[in-house]
Amino acid sequence: MNRIDKRFKELQRRGETAIIPFLTCGDPDADATVELVVGMAEAGADIIELGIPFSDPQADGPTIQAASLRALENGVNTEVVLNVVSRIREYTDVPLVLMGYYNPVLQYGLGRFAKAASEAGADGTIIPDLPLEEAGPWQTEARRHGIANIMLVAPNTPDHRVEKNARASRGFLYYVSVLGITGARTDLPDTVSQGLKRVKGLSRLPVCVGFGVSTPEQVRKLSAFADGVIVGSAIVNRIRKEMSGTDTRGRKAAVASLARFVAGLKAGTRPPE
Repeated sequence: MNRIDKRFKELQRRGETAIIPFLTCGDPDADATVELVVGMAEAGADIIELGIPFSDPQADGPTIQAASLRALENGVNTEVVLNVVSRIREYTDVPLVLMGYYNPVLQYGLGRFAKAASEAGADGTIIPDLPLEEAGPWQTEARRHGIANIMLVAPNTPDHRVEKNARASRGFLYYVSVLGITGARTDLPDTVSQGLKRVKGLSRLPVCVGFGVSTPEQVRKLSAFADGVIVGSAIVNRIRKEMSGTDTRGRKAAVASLARFVAGLKAGTRPPE
């Protein structure tokens, strides 16, 4: 049982839903990523997704694409990401999930990447462009090194395929709330709750919902149906606005501001007192 499984068991005992922030590693720089992750963990983040920058992020909208480009321009590569994970582990035990595309993992070497990620302190991976039919070799290496490979399903995924992805997944199953790319949205379709009910009925694992979630109100509504809520673009936007060009004092204030935002999101996952 890795840190992700333990966290969901703890949340179940407390009657809470997980809040899962996403940020791109190396945006605006590696040091900032360490500070932000630690601050978010202290603010109540249950699991944190750390994006591996990639030049062609097919599933991501403009916000995360731009963050990925900025990180790449800063020289962030797979080695840097793994080093950041190791540095984060000096401060917090929060479960960490690496979210990235298959090409960098394949180029690094499947076994080598799984071993290095595990040794650095990562707990899971999400590879959105790796379909179930082609995931076998990576899943074998991930399991060998104790990495939970998290699969994705969408509103139009048929039941039989949801079941297959759920069986192949570890940690949790990622439910994509809307068809298309990532990006903060002011409104989510009413059908999200129905989709979550359907998928939860087909999965033995916790089901977490992402894509488009941006406000504490959305988190509160989705917490009634999901085991975890993922917030990405809204956080990446805030990082860009609040940390760009700041000095040391300004950076500390920005980290504190983002931690408060995460704390507000987490509040929506707790049962009413």
